[in-house]
Amino acid sequence: MTDTHPRAHDGSAGDADYGVIGSSYSAYRRPDDRISQVLWRALGDARTVLNVGAGAGSYEPLDREVTAVEPSASMRRQRPAGLPPAVDAVAEALPFADDAFDASMTTFSVHQWGDLAAGLAEMRRVTRGPVVILTCDPDLLDRFWLTEYAPEVISTERRRYPSLPRLAAGLGGTVSVEPVPIPLDCTDGFNEAYYGRPEALLDAGARAACSAWSFVRPALATQYADRLRTALASGEWDSRHGHLRRLPAFEGSLVLVRATP
Repeated sequence: MTDTHPRAHDGSAGDADYGVIGSSYSAYRRPDDRISQVLWRALGDARTVLNVGAGAGSYEPLDREVTAVEPSASMRRQRPAGLPPAVDAVAEALPFADDAFDASMTTFSVHQWGDLAAGLAEMRRVTRGPVVILTCDPDLLDRFWLTEYAPEVISTERRRYPSLPRLAAGLGGTVSVEPVPIPLDCTDGFNEAYYGRPEALLDAGARAACSAWSFVRPALATQYADRLRTALASGEWDSRHGHLRRLPAFEGSLVLVRATP
């Protein structure tokens, strides 16, 4: 297919411009080994794997032949030297032959695609075996306390993340959904990773690494951070949610979707 999707100045093809928000992304969004294991198990015995919306290379298995696709130049530059360079392309127009890969994967990406149905159809077209998607279930986002302090951030996430039925319909075949527990010391700094470490979200860099914050007016985002800071200083957050500081893992909205033909 031909890539006709509009791009931001650095090539970003989704609704977030990683040329603006992605400069320090890899400092905060480091793949968590426990989440990696869940994802890699879902790939089965695939030897050739396509990673769509690969970003800086998070969660790419090192023991398989991986082809990465990433439209943002800023994100491609952050890929470690040990990983292969990423192909400059978008999910909706993958430059590969039918059934080119044993499996394909995408992590924290489907909510940013301009045309979800086209992207899913392309992943299915080029994949002989499982298509594996790490994403968030928008119906479960309110499990996370951030909705009390930054409601527009959560409502933005709810609007952007596609529902599980939409993903299943777009992929076809046999689809399973597995909840992915988030460890207390999760190294991948998406919003829910800080469920028991709320102070981390006072860091502007940590917030910037979660794209939903970029859709909130800067003044409002500052107001939200100040609201959380005040709640922590007063003890109000701990009185309501302090038990989470000791919870080994949190079952929030993170899920693994796996589709086989």
